[in-house]
Amino acid sequence: MKKAGISLLAAAVVLLLAVLLNPSPEKHRQRIQEALGERNPVVRALGVGALAAFASSYHSLGVASYTTLRGKTVSVGAFGLVFVLS
Repeated sequence: MKKAGISLLAAAVVLLLAVLLNPSPEKHRQRIQEALGERNPVVRALGVGALAAFASSYHSLGVASYTTLRGKTVSVGAFGLVFVLS
């Protein structure tokens, strides 16, 4: 019984952390802009990364989030981290 309580408490803490650390739309957009600039210096110079980041749509799942652009997933995030997909 005690192990079940500890497991339940640990799961609740992880769930709470996931909700609190869910990346914001701004964090997604910032990371998209950085990633596009790192991949192509011309894109960075022309500011295309900022345009793509601005045009993306943010979606939150409560414990994780993602952005889309023209129906494709551009980035995913959870626990304060954002990953830009290629």
